[in-house]
Amino acid sequence: MIAQIRKHMVQHGPALLRIPAQAMPFAVQKKMMLEALSLVFKEALDDGDFEFLEDRWLKVEVRDLGLKWYISFQDEKLVVSQHVEQEDVSFSGECNDLVLIAARKEDPDTLFFQRRLRIEGDTELGLEVKNLMDSIDLDALPAPLKFLLQQSADFIQKGMQDAAAGQEVVNAH
Repeated sequence: MIAQIRKHMVQHGPALLRIPAQAMPFAVQKKMMLEALSLVFKEALDDGDFEFLEDRWLKVEVRDLGLKWYISFQDEKLVVSQHVEQEDVSFSGECNDLVLIAARKEDPDTLFFQRRLRIEGDTELGLEVKNLMDSIDLDALPAPLKFLLQQSADFIQKGMQDAAAGQEVVNAH
């Protein structure tokens, strides 16, 4: 019974979040994104590791939530925009998959080859973004954020396992 509920929540949870996520004003999304990125990438920002993104645009899209942001590095700080004329590289995926990537429960390369993560545009720039994401030390995150990320990823992973086990039962009949 718990496995069924978890499976249902993992499969349908993002759809429930879609409307409130889209209703959130962009100014609030932007503030939250900048604060989160500054926190997660504090060391990389301090070390100047974002210079490769100077005057270039990374599009990040959460497809099932209908959310997208454009991120750049200008005047030695991160910038988030709602619209740009042209993005240089685009990363897009479903909410659950992006949480699993962030928590290091799934490898981005694996999801890319399974077509669950899309990376389009400037391949070299995309690789630099991916390498920067891989360099994040999860232990450096504030404990509450790390806990939330890990718990969410564990829940999603178990829900996906429950769904796969249910599919195996269906296929066996």
